[in-house]
Amino acid sequence: MSKQWLGALGLLCCSHLVAGELVIESWRVDDKALWEQKIIPAFEKSHPGIKLTFHPVQNVSFMPTLQESLKAGKAGDLITCRPFDDSLALFKAGHLAELTEMAGMENFPSFAQSPWQTDSGAQTFCVPMASVIHGFFYNKGIFKDLGITPPQTREQFFAALDKVKADGRYVPLAMSGAESWVASELGFQNIGPNYWKGEDGRLALISGSERLDNAPYVQAFSELARWRPYLGEGAEQRDYAAANELFTSGKAAMYVAGSWEIAPFTGKVDFGVLRPPVAKAGDSCYFTDHTDIGMGMNTASKNKEEAMQFLQWLTTSEFAELYTNALPGFFSLSNHFFDVSNPAAREMMEWRDQCDSTIRVATQILSRGSPKLGDQLAEVSQQVLLGKLEPQAAAIQLESGLLSWYAPQRKGKKGAAACDCTAPAPAAAPSAAPSTAPVAQENAPAPATMAPAASAAATAASEEALSRELEQGATPQ
Repeated sequence: MSKQWLGALGLLCCSHLVAGELVIESWRVDDKALWEQKIIPAFEKSHPGIKLTFHPVQNVSFMPTLQESLKAGKAGDLITCRPFDDSLALFKAGHLAELTEMAGMENFPSFAQSPWQTDSGAQTFCVPMASVIHGFFYNKGIFKDLGITPPQTREQFFAALDKVKADGRYVPLAMSGAESWVASELGFQNIGPNYWKGEDGRLALISGSERLDNAPYVQAFSELARWRPYLGEGAEQRDYAAANELFTSGKAAMYVAGSWEIAPFTGKVDFGVLRPPVAKAGDSCYFTDHTDIGMGMNTASKNKEEAMQFLQWLTTSEFAELYTNALPGFFSLSNHFFDVSNPAAREMMEWRDQCDSTIRVATQILSRGSPKLGDQLAEVSQQVLLGKLEPQAAAIQLESGLLSWYAPQRKGKKGAAACDCTAPAPAAAPSAAPSTAPVAQENAPAPATMAPAASAAATAASEEALSRELEQGATPQ
């Protein structure tokens, strides 16, 4: 299908084409009612003759199930896209249509499109939909009872935790110690951007000019280690659902949070939101606002025209406002302006005007080799949180793993954090990540690109390796 055809077809969004039935593949099982009761009816109202079915599977089973369906020719017309390598692998394997010149893509800034583009940025294959934001929730009633002002600096943050702990009635910080992705994504990658300066630090790792055993990463692990005394009894065995219950039942004062919990928590507990704390008042602030969900078209769809009409609709202000307000905590990636009705979601979205945003540090490029940085980061973050690994040793282990396969790191400067210990042997342990994640608009980072040290040929080889990995039955990071 030519780019010109795609662009021309985008202009037909309001015309009545041949009736069709479309199936959407997704990992967002929790959103089934939202799609069936709000999103699908809104689309079908303005596009009579096109019927939609939302077909979700559990998050951890999504990619394997989708791969089998694609190979068997049974996958749906529309595919919900994870950011970066999962979707890039699908595109390079020929399963996702190119959308580079689709009318409506101009409504998304370059940073929002980059998670669903080739490394060079030359081709786009999914429409950006939403991001999720990392931070903290706090129980307003407990804070009022104990006379705690919502903290902004690290000193204030730990003073608040100390006050809750001294009172003895509540767990200071609700968090799962049993699930490694929590320690990484809601721990290390939540507070870390204030140490490595957001996108500057993340892109420096990709270019090889910064290392994971340098001071900012050791310092972030050190702060994570300080959380341990505040997690309460049984934290090591506590799973994610139990941590949620601890906070929503009013037994915990603070909660390490992803914005995807705003909707399910609303009405259960009176909570506010907190940005990751900075070193001192007035410091520049950074937070993780992770591009999470896009939508692409299955190249094998028998209903391409109808599927293109739906993708075109996803670029409109109608969808941006509907999705953001119907699912508080998932934030539109478009340039459209609209009011956010949920107070907690509105406040989190306003962080974009106050701070610089970034994405999860291991997501782009750095998890393509073995060991995958994302897997290692989950493992060592959990060990640091539970007191089983020192912060400096954790940072050295990560850098050792990256050095073993990622060439730009070998050309980088020497690590600033000296250590007289031997880094543990790298070990990758896959972790189950949540079915969500972020973005920035007014203060959006520049689009991430492949490190300068990587040639166009190396980039192409890396992308082709992703598609081979997919076809062989593996799941890219």
